[in-house]
Amino acid sequence: MNREEKEQYLREYAVLKNQGKAFFPYAVLKDSVMAAIVLAVIITLAIVLGAGELQNKADPTTTTYTPRPEWYFFFLFELLRVIKPPDLVVVATVGIPTLCMVLLALLPFYDRNPERRPERRPIASTTAVAVIAIMAYLTYQGAHAEAPNRIDMSIAKTSAALEKGQQVANQSGCGACHRFGEAGNAGPGPELSKIGEKLPKEAIARTLRNPTAPMPSYADLPPEKFNALVDYLAALR
Repeated sequence: MNREEKEQYLREYAVLKNQGKAFFPYAVLKDSVMAAIVLAVIITLAIVLGAGELQNKADPTTTTYTPRPEWYFFFLFELLRVIKPPDLVVVATVGIPTLCMVLLALLPFYDRNPERRPERRPIASTTAVAVIAIMAYLTYQGAHAEAPNRIDMSIAKTSAALEKGQQVANQSGCGACHRFGEAGNAGPGPELSKIGEKLPKEAIARTLRNPTAPMPSYADLPPEKFNALVDYLAALR
């Protein structure tokens, strides 16, 4: 903004200010009345309809429960899935959101353009639309994403038996303590992505029947499921 534009803006602002009303108490009163109405509606809906839970409560007695964020955090949840290296987790959870919030808070200081019509500000308008589109896309992907501990590893010779074994592994909550490729957790159990290269099928079966604590025993599984699980783990190479 040059000097001439600034002087014209100040003259127009002075004229409009003389024609208008003071912020206090007129605008403050309107905002206060509207805030009271919104609060009354929320309280009424909570009393009449009840305060429903966004998701089911966590069950501490099972290892198969997979916590998921509320819907308004799905875009951050998906961002964490996109940035997969463990060393960059802080960047996804703290760095990028904090940087975006700082840039938004400082917007009035580094954006000094007096023009406010979106069509006359292509860079700002395009940036705003792009950010909204990215957040919407990440929210959609996060809402439809599989659980982070769901095992879905590709095997060279996939068969119906191996697929059933993978299903048994998911149902048994193996991903809660073991890592399978990019799925599951990195502990307390060892990674099983290539367990078939390290242990023969007989050793895997013995470990499942008589594991080391805190791993539970799978000896009570039906023979069909137990054998399918053993065959699946032995095929991971």
